[in-house]
Amino acid sequence: MIKEIQETTKYLKEKGFENPEIGIILGTGLGQLLDEIKIEIEVSYNHIPHFPTATVEFHKGKLIFGELEGKKVMVMQGRFHMYEGYTMQDVTFPVRIMHQLGIKKLLVSNASGSVNLKFKKGELMLIEDHINLLGDSPLAFKGVSQMGERFVDMSAPYDAEMNKAFETIAKEEKITLHKGVYAALLGPQLETRAEYRMLQVLGADAVGMSTVPEIIVANHLKLPVSAISVITDEGDPDNLKPVNIDEIIAMAEKAEPNMIKLFKEVVKSV
Repeated sequence: MIKEIQETTKYLKEKGFENPEIGIILGTGLGQLLDEIKIEIEVSYNHIPHFPTATVEFHKGKLIFGELEGKKVMVMQGRFHMYEGYTMQDVTFPVRIMHQLGIKKLLVSNASGSVNLKFKKGELMLIEDHINLLGDSPLAFKGVSQMGERFVDMSAPYDAEMNKAFETIAKEEKITLHKGVYAALLGPQLETRAEYRMLQVLGADAVGMSTVPEIIVANHLKLPVSAISVITDEGDPDNLKPVNIDEIIAMAEKAEPNMIKLFKEVVKSV
């Protein structure tokens, strides 16, 4: 993997991806942040050596470099998931590339279903902790110790300083920002009533199919990271209705202005 990282980094540097300060991973229905960025370079994933390609129809596949709130940012428009058939190492490869190019902070967004019934559609949740139910780890490969500590401490995987900044800004802007635990399941099927009950027992507040691999690798790289979930559907096991993917995307888009406001202000402050 080290050789692939070097080759990909070299390619992107030659394209002009020089000294990004902050990396941003955009989740489902959260692409409008790009309208706020002064874009300098964009490259399709399928042109980047060793990069996976996003196969989910509502995930675009571009790596973008530009300026947001006076900071150089590198943005993934569309991410990768294990349910697409990718390995954990594939899914997290872009995080290693962004780190190699120089980012000092990472911000992650996703769409998720609420497990905590107090959290409603269209609201935001700041991830305080997570439960990895993917059945794998992005650090479970030969040679991982050449790239960092094999047994990574996960007692505080989300950066306290950035999380505090999100909370402060949300309060100032009167944005509802819950705090909670995110559970990652493999998917792509959505959860059953029994699975929602299990997640409640485990202490999860929201559930999705992404984010946790990237957080683990960020911690492996000692890269401060924060993540926000947009609640797009409600997983009440006693009143579970069929989920409409178009509705999930619409709900993410509805919540997007608040997400953009938070991300912009945090980028400015960190």
